[in-house]
Amino acid sequence: MAHPYSARSRAIEPFHVMALLARANELQAAGHDVIHLEIGEPDFTTAAPIVAAGQAALAAGHTRYTAARGLPALREAIAGFYGQRYGLQIDPERILVTPGGSGALLLASSLLVDPGKHWLLADPGYPCNRHFLRLVEGGAQLVPVGPEVNYQLTADLVERYWDKDSVGALVASPANPTGTVLGRDELASLSKATREHHGHLVVDEIYHGLTYGMDAPSVLEVDDSAFVLNSFSKYFGMTGWRLGWLVAPPNAVADLEKLAQNLYISAPSMAQHAALACFQPETLAIFEERRAEFARRRDYLLPALRELGFRIAVEPQGAFYLYADISAFGGDAFAFCQHFLETEHLAFTPGLDFGRHLAGHHVRFAYTQSLPRLEQAVERIARGLKSWQG
Repeated sequence: MAHPYSARSRAIEPFHVMALLARANELQAAGHDVIHLEIGEPDFTTAAPIVAAGQAALAAGHTRYTAARGLPALREAIAGFYGQRYGLQIDPERILVTPGGSGALLLASSLLVDPGKHWLLADPGYPCNRHFLRLVEGGAQLVPVGPEVNYQLTADLVERYWDKDSVGALVASPANPTGTVLGRDELASLSKATREHHGHLVVDEIYHGLTYGMDAPSVLEVDDSAFVLNSFSKYFGMTGWRLGWLVAPPNAVADLEKLAQNLYISAPSMAQHAALACFQPETLAIFEERRAEFARRRDYLLPALRELGFRIAVEPQGAFYLYADISAFGGDAFAFCQHFLETEHLAFTPGLDFGRHLAGHHVRFAYTQSLPRLEQAVERIARGLKSWQG
């Protein structure tokens, strides 16, 4: 009997961490104290000025559709942010407000990828990127990367892996799961390599703002024709509000607007009104305090894990993840994660969720818990390693 559902739905893999999360929630419901280092969601709730702006918008009746490209005032505010943070003059007409960063990726992949064509993606990387490509009947050419290239695509790798079906490259800076950042020169060389092949460069800048000891450059500083994905979820702390944006070249906007009208009509109007408060000085000060707190967490957890025998070859400069090689402990990453969940009630993510390259030897820790909880987590890891029989 033929399968009743589409081939594309069968080809899109589940998050393996969700099985661990379900088990973690079972343990928690049974009364166990589970420490969650598996999900990429900040532990901070949405900043008070944003919540207040959202409440005011609801009270004022701002509950109707907006234009497909988003509230003009919000697009102008985002453009102003590029001016303030990067010194860039971005026309608000080039900005589309989307339902989360995922909405921006859906628009970009729908616009740029025909059936059978593909983008080059770093492996390891965020899994939904390749799944969105499959959804639009395209594909991902996964390029194995390691610490020797900062876990990032390079111009040389683009040259080596580009083929007749390649139409672009998608990179993330800072990257999930590794936290590495692309510098201006690296972005410029990637831009040049993709342009020489008449392809498009798409850059996920969703973790911009969450960098430590440095600021990540935007690809728009070196390539005004690149497509930029961003989100209000990470630095701005609005995960559940489902709001992001896409910056596109001027000649792509009309087609993107048409796609937006058909795919989702508009991003949530209440969230858009709330997000206007993100760019106020007092709200930005809250985000900067939180950034400093994430830096403290990284600076505690990174050496603590290394001391326990985890190999973290590249110090992450951004996001809130540590991607750790567990080869020293033997065994496979999924079993390793299961062991710590069952014996120590500590949840973190197996590398299998981020690709194929050495995935069975890696795990990801999200430092999205307070320092005291991270200290408890390290105690549990030290204890759990003694009982691990890899």
